Amino acid sequence: MTKQAEKNPAENLQLLEEVAGLVGTPYWLVDAATLRGRIADIKRVAEAADVKVRFAVKSCPATMVLAEMHRNGIWIDAVSGNEVLRAMHAGYPGGHNPPKIMFTADVFRDNAMHVVMENNVLPNIGSPGQVQDLAQAGYADEIAVRINPGFGHGHVNACDTGGPSSKHGVWMSQAAEVGKAAAQAGMRITMLHAHIGSGPRMEELLANLERLAKEFALLAPHFPSVNAVSLGGGIPHTYREDLPAVDIAPLAGLFVEARRILQEAMGREIRLEIEPGRHFVAPAATLVGRVSDVKKTEKNEKGEGRTFVMVDAGFVDLARPAMYGSYHRISVPGRAGEATESVVVAGPLCESGDVFTRDAGELLTPRDLPMPQRGDLLCLHDGGAYGYAMASNYNSIGRAPQVWLEEDGSKRLMSRRETVEEILSLEEGPEGSAL
Repeated sequence: MTKQAEKNPAENLQLLEEVAGLVGTPYWLVDAATLRGRIADIKRVAEAADVKVRFAVKSCPATMVLAEMHRNGIWIDAVSGNEVLRAMHAGYPGGHNPPKIMFTADVFRDNAMHVVMENNVLPNIGSPGQVQDLAQAGYADEIAVRINPGFGHGHVNACDTGGPSSKHGVWMSQAAEVGKAAAQAGMRITMLHAHIGSGPRMEELLANLERLAKEFALLAPHFPSVNAVSLGGGIPHTYREDLPAVDIAPLAGLFVEARRILQEAMGREIRLEIEPGRHFVAPAATLVGRVSDVKKTEKNEKGEGRTFVMVDAGFVDLARPAMYGSYHRISVPGRAGEATESVVVAGPLCESGDVFTRDAGELLTPRDLPMPQRGDLLCLHDGGAYGYAMASNYNSIGRAPQVWLEEDGSKRLMSRRETVEEILSLEEGPEGSAL
């Protein structure tokens, strides 16, 4: 089945206009049925191999999404102190037994150390110096260690989280020394973790995870207290409508083999974990904007002329295309079935890079779409992962609202549109305030 064949409520023009009438545009539409379908798919594969699943909060930290994960028994991987607090706000408990929340980072920033200590959250350290940071804070309990195994893949280089160019994790050859330092500080390393890339092709992921299990097996003698191993996330999602949806069923066999390799090396039962983010949430949210104009440039010595479809959504709402040329399916629901033309879709920001149809080389890549008219709604699909989560206030624009679409057709406001008063509330006025 291709992506194009999947039904999506964001193709329902009547529904989209109804929501627009309630909250304005742009807005995010989050489909509960799609989210629950992805949760069920991942749980089915994991449970077949007795694997514990965490959700990478950074991909989509909305409280209603976290609450849905909690109801389904999904644990949490948080990467900031505030993400830990978000998870607890959604109903997750702190504590190590079991460690339903794990804090993963290479640096303790802001309130992170306090949150870890106050709530007895399992810290998963990615830099050797964090052992000293924890010891200085008076921490003497279980820890996890994130390993950089030296290899991995990402859907773009910026998402490759394993190898010499990655800032994440402790290099394999330094792992034993971290273990000794932790023991001297009164800490026990009970979990090893690695994440080797975000969104590679499935065959790459399977090969990398098998290799990762073997690398962890080589580390086993240095970590006699380890009772859990996380193989990280990185399950891909198909963004392009002309390609088949990703089949995650082969992961079950991989997990069984990984467990066998690890338990044979360690000589004991271990808890095997994964921590998807993107695959859970990517297809569940759509950014809905309204077309404000269609205009053209003409060919000259600098290049070809283009047709620009101007919309009220921009990279303050969905940053991925501007950041690294990510592809998102675009539709004009009110023009479905009409003849297509080559257009560039651009947003309202005072920034030349505010274009949704571009590639990783920052080049315009026009898209064949039915020609919109002023006032038409336009949808940017598959934005649930790193969509609203990366939203900003650039140009002093408030973040767009999020609307939850329940399976019975009812709608709930997840977050309202941010106002300038809320943005200014962080500032101390024209004169500032004394420190």
